[in-house]
Amino acid sequence: MTSDSARTWLDTLPARGRWWFTIDDAVAGLGGTREAAYMALGRLRRKRLIASPYRGFHLVLPPEYREMGAWPAEHFLDPLMRWLGEPYYLALLTAAAMHGAAHQAPQRTQVVVARNRKPIALGPVHVDFIARHDMADTPTQTRNTRMGTVRVATPAATALELVGYAERCGGLSHVATVLSELAEEIDPDALAAEGRRAPVAWAQRLGWMLERVDQPALAAALLPDVDARAAASTPLRRSAPTRSALRDARWRLIVNADVEPDEL
Repeated sequence: MTSDSARTWLDTLPARGRWWFTIDDAVAGLGGTREAAYMALGRLRRKRLIASPYRGFHLVLPPEYREMGAWPAEHFLDPLMRWLGEPYYLALLTAAAMHGAAHQAPQRTQVVVARNRKPIALGPVHVDFIARHDMADTPTQTRNTRMGTVRVATPAATALELVGYAERCGGLSHVATVLSELAEEIDPDALAAEGRRAPVAWAQRLGWMLERVDQPALAAALLPDVDARAAASTPLRRSAPTRSALRDARWRLIVNADVEPDEL
């Protein structure tokens, strides 16, 4: 199998609308043994014509991405996760940025999955996976990408998860900054519905933080459920001491952290 024949086969894929392929596709397309296909793909990879975010799954690199050596993660995640047979959605800071809250662009792509999975590192592209056992119930939206589509948590679901996983999002002050940008995309009814599904502590923290960023109407959407479900006060920051901290009776919250969003 020559380098020219492998390159010729590779060039046929984008012409057919295919920007990714598996090792089985390569074996079938190149017409040799599996070992020969691996060797051919190794030569293509060294020439930065392909990249491999996961063993057995390969991306065709167009000229604009060859120097970087990777596609942006949001382009290849859907075909990769479908190939792996796992549900997913873009979440947290990544989802917030896709909804327009891009004050500080996330350095890593954040993806929620149903079970623990190792992160992906492909050149400058990094993907972190967050396991959430009930992720199948999270409302999502579909966005178009060059390779098809990608699933993204809705603005309401994103807001609650930002608070629930604040330690993965730069801390509470950074979350508050993102919420101030994301707020205009959040539907109050959708937020109330998602608040009822989320842990009540998330709704307590989010309601308090929405009031801090001048979003009383959104905060009010969460309050009936908090009143119904919050049996005890919860700390704003889980890992911080609570002794001598102020209490917010409205949200049944122990305010044991300073939250200072950036001025936009």
